[in-house]
Amino acid sequence: MTVTDVLIGLLLIALVLRQVRGRPLTVRSLVLPATVVAWAATDYLHAVPTGGNDLALVAVTVITGVALGIGTAHLTRLHHAPDGTLMATATPAAAVLWIGGIASRFAFGLLVQHGGANAIATFDQARHLTGFDAWAAALILMSIAEVASRSLTLMVRSRLAHPASAGLRAEVMDEVY
Repeated sequence: MTVTDVLIGLLLIALVLRQVRGRPLTVRSLVLPATVVAWAATDYLHAVPTGGNDLALVAVTVITGVALGIGTAHLTRLHHAPDGTLMATATPAAAVLWIGGIASRFAFGLLVQHGGANAIATFDQARHLTGFDAWAAALILMSIAEVASRSLTLMVRSRLAHPASAGLRAEVMDEVY
């Protein structure tokens, strides 16, 4: 795990923790996490492995990411500020889900670097996985699925629950995220 890996994870955690206080729900606030994850994917995701049971591993991690993202979005409260701005306030449960997804990926990276590589290799052989490249792809795809499903769910919720706001207001971009 590199310093960049840690910084990306901390940035993603900070983006949700900032919403605990309540932040305007804008296109930018939904696109920024996706941009961070997409940038990370260009570094780590070179191909989706298809050997052995790698696709099953990818499917499980992507489904987990989608569940975490949708759960986080549904545990985020949407409301209007006095000026009519649509606000998103992450509940503590939403923050726990979001951080849990990131922490699980961190924990795996730490396990690999600090004595768990042989145990993971044994696990991989028993389940016909092709190894660490499969895990890297699966975990980055999990991250993409988590961020995308959270953003899409919040966008849909904003349009369904708050039609008067016409969904997200792209013009509310004067705050630095």
